[in-house]
Amino acid sequence: MAIRYIKKGMAAEESAADQLKTRKIVESILSDVENRGDEAVRELSAKFDKWSPAAFRLSKDEIQEIISKVSDKTIEDIKWAQAQVRRFAQIQKSALRDIEIETIPGVILGHKNVPVNSVGCYVPGGRYPMVASAHMSVLTAKVAGVKKVIACTPPDPKTGVPPAETVAAMYLAGADEIYILGGVQAMAAMAYGCVGMDQVDMIVGPGNQYVAEAKRQLFGRVGIDLLAGPTETLVIADDTTDAEMVVTDLLGQAEHGPNSPAILLTNSETLALQIEDEVKKQLKVLSTADLASKSWDDYGEVILVDSYEEMVTVADDIASEHVQVNTKDPQYFKDNMTNYGALFLGNRTNVAYGDKAIGTNHTLPTKKAARFTGGLWVGKFIKTCSYQNIITDEASVLVGNYCSRLCEIEGFEGHKKQADIRVKRYSK
Repeated sequence: MAIRYIKKGMAAEESAADQLKTRKIVESILSDVENRGDEAVRELSAKFDKWSPAAFRLSKDEIQEIISKVSDKTIEDIKWAQAQVRRFAQIQKSALRDIEIETIPGVILGHKNVPVNSVGCYVPGGRYPMVASAHMSVLTAKVAGVKKVIACTPPDPKTGVPPAETVAAMYLAGADEIYILGGVQAMAAMAYGCVGMDQVDMIVGPGNQYVAEAKRQLFGRVGIDLLAGPTETLVIADDTTDAEMVVTDLLGQAEHGPNSPAILLTNSETLALQIEDEVKKQLKVLSTADLASKSWDDYGEVILVDSYEEMVTVADDIASEHVQVNTKDPQYFKDNMTNYGALFLGNRTNVAYGDKAIGTNHTLPTKKAARFTGGLWVGKFIKTCSYQNIITDEASVLVGNYCSRLCEIEGFEGHKKQADIRVKRYSK
């Protein structure tokens, strides 16, 4: 297979060094919160977000006061987007069902789908208040049946106050508690139970490299949805797509932050060679060019191959969070690709639609995690728990005889006795 890099991103060794640095910073913060609790959370919030309120949790009155500052049109738009997310999540939930079957006479096996009891949802903020992340996490958890949902988001760095639209989205999505708290300290507070929160069973939501690393280190103490962040996008394009659209879609995701990979994979040399000039052209007028240009310079790539088959092979190796297919035959990629967070098929759709409004969830796997997991959905909040019920003596004796011999093979004497006592008791 012939792969030609028209532009290549940061070397793997340099990227690994950055990840190691992030890992150490996060490890230190989590340890501090675990040892000092509320005091550490407050100090970290003041340090990173210049935010140290009397209480991090918003009261009902504070929530209503904040929401009152949001325009009616914005509330309407949030409700519309949430209606799309809710409907798709409800359809997904309907695909899950409890089962029960008598596998052999007298032996009943089954499973129940049981929602997690409590979830902490992180909604990123900073330069971009990620209003849509409230729909994707809080609302989806509520559709799944989660009893208690805690939502955290940082203060607006420009105004130093809670981001009104994000708070409105959290409230409308059904959050039970809303905290203005950001970054790794928010993840730690939800996991350890700080600043008035009860410790949650699971933490979900996207974030920057520090938030993603915090989730990785906290996994086991609490459940997580997946490692989601920083944002990645892969555009697969052929000669039926023009450079203007391709670059618009690449930079539209590169603007997330300075380390967001944006990659073009194409079998058109003409298109590949037009990309750099088009990037320069669009960066001149893009208001977020400071971040998008840094991301493109360090992580942007243009990869040229010969065929659709090679495109699929390379794309599956990249295993990108977002895969946008701008080709004559997008169905080919839907039918043949296996590693991706979400597909966006054809020129009429794009990653921004999925991020903000269309209804599918935007919390998706990054850093090649698409090889083994999909994105956030109602099923992530639900535990499929099995059970067994033997209702006849004969069935218990039948299973017990097999179990006793199998335990003996493995040397589990205590296990064998569990089977033997039942064979003895229930034999006729």
